[in-house]
Amino acid sequence: MTVSAVANDNGREMIIKITGRFDFSSHQEFRQIYENASPDIKVYIIDMCDATYLDSSALGMLLLLRDHAGGDHSEIRIVNCNEDVRKILTISNFGQLFRIE
Repeated sequence: MTVSAVANDNGREMIIKITGRFDFSSHQEFRQIYENASPDIKVYIIDMCDATYLDSSALGMLLLLRDHAGGDHSEIRIVNCNEDVRKILTISNFGQLFRIE
């Protein structure tokens, strides 16, 4: 599992790309990315196009990112989910907390 990030040209958006299994083994790497991001970042885009799996710890990591980004006032989009990942997010009611595209 790898996590990579790049800030968009405007410096206000960060794209975090998840590759492979998104589980507890990626907790440290995922957390460091958003904690070390510029305070100018207002929008987080989680790109799941190469994610093959996520578990409950991954859901927890997404909630921690949401808290870090401002809770109810945060803008986090989860994009490019495969059918299995989308199903887990739907069952977990994450559509209530995140924009899933």
